[in-house]
Amino acid sequence: MPRLTRRHLMIATAAVAAASAAVAVTTTAGAFDGAHQAKNTIRSGKAKNVILLIGDGMGDSEITLARDYTVGANGRLNMDRFPLTGAYTTYAVHQDGTPDYVTDSAASGTGWATGVKTVNGRISKTPGSDKAVRTVLELAQKNGYATGSVTTSELTDATPAVLASHVTDRGCQGPADMAKCPTDTIAAGGPGSIAEQSVNHKVDVLLGGGRQRFDQQVTDGRYKGMTVTQQARKLGYQVVTDSAGLGSAKPGKPVLGLFAPGNVPVEWSGKAAAVGGTDPQRCVTSNPNRPSTTPSLADSATKAIQLLEAKQRAKHSKQGFFLQIEGASIDKQDHAADPCGQIGETAAFDRAVKVARDYAARHPDTLVVTTADHGHTSQIVPLEATPPGLSSTLVTDEGQQLKVNYSTNTPGQSQEHTGTEVRIAAQGPLAYRVLGITNQTDLFTTMREAMRLH
Repeated sequence: MPRLTRRHLMIATAAVAAASAAVAVTTTAGAFDGAHQAKNTIRSGKAKNVILLIGDGMGDSEITLARDYTVGANGRLNMDRFPLTGAYTTYAVHQDGTPDYVTDSAASGTGWATGVKTVNGRISKTPGSDKAVRTVLELAQKNGYATGSVTTSELTDATPAVLASHVTDRGCQGPADMAKCPTDTIAAGGPGSIAEQSVNHKVDVLLGGGRQRFDQQVTDGRYKGMTVTQQARKLGYQVVTDSAGLGSAKPGKPVLGLFAPGNVPVEWSGKAAAVGGTDPQRCVTSNPNRPSTTPSLADSATKAIQLLEAKQRAKHSKQGFFLQIEGASIDKQDHAADPCGQIGETAAFDRAVKVARDYAARHPDTLVVTTADHGHTSQIVPLEATPPGLSSTLVTDEGQQLKVNYSTNTPGQSQEHTGTEVRIAAQGPLAYRVLGITNQTDLFTTMREAMRLH
């Protein structure tokens, strides 16, 4: 690994100076702590562990909405406390390589997972030739790292899928879902569906929803006639379905956690946005449709770290682990114009960020990165505004009213992603690489170089 270049040192010095300047202005946002962390973060060296946290659809508006509602306009979330913060571009590409300015989660995930831009809907394959591209998780496995993926979506959804599968279309989630991926089927000599590939990759920890995909029957190949869940057990997986099962999972064998038939139910509930707005509402910090036995994202993240760390300790490995943690339903509730569901999922994701940062505080050779895959639709607007789309008025924890607007599609249609740049923040070895404006594909390079993958 080369030493810091003069350019990197200049950037680092500027960041520390900026952080120090912030101390002179205000202390309400933890600026003293930020300056101290920045000085200790702008360094090179190898990362024993990498924890990547993806807030799906979590643009600056989504972060600000959750901050305003839960900790106040002058408060700070856990994700606000990283010492180094930048932004990255998120665009996808067309088959000829020209920009497609608004990405989906498949193309964006492929960008950070492989370093290669692709077309919307494709999972870790090239845009034109449709060839598989090696992912950061695959490289980590090759180099002796333990690996894990935790999500609140189906484990076969786009973000977890980009790490351990390669298919032409993101919809090819289970053996019965392969219509759009004829060359990827096992019968055609391909690797199979996302579910089949995920367990065949022997990822050490897979936690999320999507039990319906894994209950589908394998149609060809070695595991023909089995469900993918049975295939996983044949491959040595411990299969768990609730908090108790997750708590009792033991190190030494891979773990497949399937906590819901589809996406994991959201934590909060409330009235969705409506044409003409809603009466001022307080969000309900529970959801009757979420079983009490469902582990939180923070609990899943904690257990995943414990399992991955224990595996490497038992092996006396010098390498650590790579773990991806996704707050998936920030995006899904944004699509549904459901501000309470969206804020609750952002708050749940933020608690997982705290788990990662607390671990890194004890293990400073851990690179922690938090970012989003793309921006989304929610906008905070003046109370007197009369948006043409859907809106809702919330009463925040500060006792103030806040209006949020969803107008990226006509009412009754799913709200849309936006093409904006999004935040990326980090701490640990090579964290300085997130400073400034970077490209989504640069995150792959940062993680690869931090772990010294080849």
